Amino acid sequence: MAYVLQDTFLFSGSVADNIRYGKPSATDEQVMAAAKAVGADEFIRQMKDGYATDVEEGGVVLSTGRRQLISFARALLADLRILILDEATLLVDTQTEKRIQATMSVLLKGRTAFVIAHRLSTITKADQIVVVEDGELVERGTHQELLSKRGRYYDLYTMAFMEPAGVEPIVL
Repeated sequence: MAYVLQDTFLFSGSVADNIRYGKPSATDEQVMAAAKAVGADEFIRQMKDGYATDVEEGGVVLSTGRRQLISFARALLADLRILILDEATLLVDTQTEKRIQATMSVLLKGRTAFVIAHRLSTITKADQIVVVEDGELVERGTHQELLSKRGRYYDLYTMAFMEPAGVEPIVL
């Protein structure tokens, strides 16, 4: 199983070594391919020493979003059958979240994934969504099925994404 958590830990060492962590035998080409697949290659190449840049303990030289992208590259490179994403986009900015969402199909292809998320935009394309509230399973279905039921998922989704009835958006 591979995990991508909301607060990714990177160890002191190069970017490449941190990506390679889940598959120590990976070649440099495989490391770079994983980084490209999740949208991390561009910023890595712009760093002082590229893939050889030391990220320091905890990845302190990187933003939260960049640490997450390295974590996604690590999970992709490990190529494990089960992937757990636990609030993996919670601490990233909107731009990074969109980049991650764009690469999710690559990361999830051929894998069983458990995606735990409060940001519903992360799970709208899931095969099955399970709504859990106070430890109880409340609803289960696809995004469209749950919206059509107009239950708890619908309430959460509309709160997050839709304008309340009768409220005009402010345009500057």
